[in-house]
This record gives sequence, structure tokens and C-alpha cells, in this order.
Amino acid sequence: MYGPETIKRLIGQIAHEVGVALPSVRVTAAEPVLPSAFRIDLAAAASVGAMTAAVAAYAGAGEAGVDSRHAEIAFQSERHFLIGGTGIDPWAPLSGDYRTSDGWVRLHCNFAHHRDAALRALGLSPAAEAPQREDVAEACSRRTACEIEEAVTREGGCAAAMRSRQEWLTHPQAAAVAGSPLVGLRRIDAGRAGGRTGEIRGSGPRPLSGVRVLDLTRVIAGPVAGRALAAYGADVLRVGAAGLPEVPGLVVETAFGKRSCHVDLRAESEVLRELVRHADVVIQAYRPGTLRDRGFGPEDLARLRPGIVCVDISAYGSRGPWAARRGFDSLVQMATGLAHENGDGSRPHPLPAQVLDHASGYLAAFAATAGLLRRRAEGGSWHAEVSLAGTAQWLCALGPGDREQRAQAPMDDLQATMDSSFGTLTYVRPPGWIQGAEPYWASPPPRQGEHPAEWVTTTTRG
Repeated sequence: MYGPETIKRLIGQIAHEVGVALPSVRVTAAEPVLPSAFRIDLAAAASVGAMTAAVAAYAGAGEAGVDSRHAEIAFQSERHFLIGGTGIDPWAPLSGDYRTSDGWVRLHCNFAHHRDAALRALGLSPAAEAPQREDVAEACSRRTACEIEEAVTREGGCAAAMRSRQEWLTHPQAAAVAGSPLVGLRRIDAGRAGGRTGEIRGSGPRPLSGVRVLDLTRVIAGPVAGRALAAYGADVLRVGAAGLPEVPGLVVETAFGKRSCHVDLRAESEVLRELVRHADVVIQAYRPGTLRDRGFGPEDLARLRPGIVCVDISAYGSRGPWAARRGFDSLVQMATGLAHENGDGSRPHPLPAQVLDHASGYLAAFAATAGLLRRRAEGGSWHAEVSLAGTAQWLCALGPGDREQRAQAPMDDLQATMDSSFGTLTYVRPPGWIQGAEPYWASPPPRQGEHPAEWVTTTTRG
């Protein structure tokens, strides 16, 4: 078993990579909770610990700490989430793993347009009587996994063939990922230290009081990042479009502490620009290049709002042949060999949590706070990048895990309840702590589009 010093060392490495100094972190390390071929406990404790320590550094607060058991359970937060006593099922009927003529492929069909793309690629008509899972399975069995992966991608859908780790490491995209840091952070313009020019800085009662975060994300990784910042008092405004498909339960579970507005990026681009002009952080998880093509790339945002911190989250990174490929945690697990290595190789065996999503989310929240620290010290605008594939590479480098299945210990001490417009919510409390500034969500998840597209805070710490 690795002890607290290993987790502290990992936190130090993450901080060093982006050029920030963090306060000491008190680590409580327990036996791994989630059985896996990989060290989920280390990834959870290090990513949560780095984010927590960065917030403590930004606030000038006291000691920061992380409990590895709490961090691991937080990586399963959507699995423990209850609405009126009932859990959520995020998976659509056709999403899942299918045997092919030479192995396995995973289809992601949670959104109707992705489902229809997969059906077209398999020669099944979305317009006909709804194809059943057995129809999809039969169509997949006649083709190779890579053929299906490419056909679905060409149609605008999401799929991944199951690869071994060795197969992934010979793929051109693996080389591109290997050449990128776990968390990339670079300055994208010059400027004086101290934050917004011409504004009076103020501090509030919580570590991130006054920090304005635009959350342009959905489906776990990005939403987790915004939710983590909201737990320390940031004003997080989640921006979506009224007609954009969502995974209903997930969009609730990841929205604690946030406000939510609707903005159509095509018809209301000036509304988004006005929000950017008064923001501190923008977190976005569109495919690389998508927002840049619409005039909202990092350099564009820096011109709108000098001093902005831009955080990009992607599936496979911003470089390489798969940079623009759609992807989700379960697909990246398949493509990068995690689902293969976590079992015996005969069929996919996914990790017991959406580890890549959650770790990337906390690393993105860390990156946002590190950008604020660098802005305060050096001035300028900052651009950070995190990818699920990069997180997968890091997870593999942490060494082999403990596959032993343990009985689930009671976790009442890690849960809380909150009333909301959806009913009574049971949720996993935010992991990590700062002395004198415990994390909590001040408001329940809102209805999507419930709030106006405007800021309610007026000051920032720096």
C-alpha cells in the first residue's frame, strides 16, 4: 500500500508542472475502496488534493487536506445520488459494449443524434421501427471493431474499439498524448499582476468568493470541475442551449451550487461575449477547435477579457489525428486499453467509476485555480488543457491496483441531503477540506435555464 507521502509527492508533481507552489496537504490514506487493475485511490486523492491545496493557496487559507476514501467515493458520486430516494440510470438502451467479428466495440448512444449516427453506420435505419439491442448486436457481429469505430465516427457518432494497452501505445494518438503534460498551462497574453485592471479587489467569506466561472460543459468531467469550484464559493454560471440534449440525472447531480442560464451560441453570441467580459474563468468541453471556429478560442476570450483563465477539457487532447474526435469516459477507457487491462482481456471490464471524468474534472478545477494564482503573481491571461486520454496515461503510470473485491462499508458520514425543486436529494459531500473553510454547496441544483444570463457577484480576490 502506498502511504500519504506518495499522494503528497503526486500533488507536488502536479503543482510543479504548472509552476505553482502549494501549501502542505494533510493526507489520510485508507485501503483502496474500488477494486481495479489501476490505482484509483491515488488518482482520486492526488487530483482532489491538488485542487484543494490550490484553492487554499489562492485564498491564503490554512492547512488543506484530503481523505483518500472520501475522494474515491466522490469518483462514484453519480452512482450514490438519489432523487427522492431513487437512483439515476444515465445509460440509454443502445449504449454499451458489443461483440464484433474480431473483438469488442463500445457505442455511446445517450444522445439521440449519436444514437442515430451509430445506427446509420451499422446499416440500420433510425427512422424505421426503433432498432433493438439485439439488432445492433447482430450488425456489430458482422464487422470488425475498428471498422465500426471509424464508420460511426464518420457519421458524427461516438464509438471506440477495445484495444489492449500495447495496441494503444502503438497508435499515433497515443504518441500525441504522451507528448503533452497531464495539465498544460500557458500564458496567452501579457498583463500586469493583480487581476482585473481598474477594478477594486475584494474578498468574501469563502475561499473563492467573487470568482466568476463560466461553465460551458456537460457530461461529468467539465460539470465536476465547475461543481468543485462552487463548493468553495465561486459564482459558477452553467451555460447551455435550450434545445441541447442532456442526460437528465447527471445534469442534476453535477449542478450543486451553480446557477444555470440558456444562451444560443449561434443566435446570441453577443450575450456570451458580455458574460466573458466580466468572467474570471471559462471552462469548456467542446471538441478542440469548435469554439475557436465560432470566435471563442482562448485568444479571442483574452481579447474580450484580459486576465481570463481558459480551461479546455477534451477526450483525446488537442493534438494528433484524434484531436477532433468525440469521446466520453467509457469510450476512452476502451480506446486506451483500460477496459482491456482491468479484466482478463476476453471482454471489456470497465473501471468501477468514471475515473477519467472525475479525475479530469478535479484536475481542470485545479488548473483554473492555478491560472488564477499565476495571473495574480504575473498578470496575463492563461490557457489550461486537460484530456481524458492524458488522465488515462497518468492513471496507468501510477502502477497496478488492488483487484480484491471488498464489501462496501457504510458511507453515511460522506453523504448529506438537500431539498430541491426535484425533491429531496441525497448526495456525496464534496471531498477535501481547508482549515476554517470546509467545502459545501450553498444551493441545490437549479432547473436548466432557470437564471438570467448575468453575473451576481461584483468583486474578485485577484
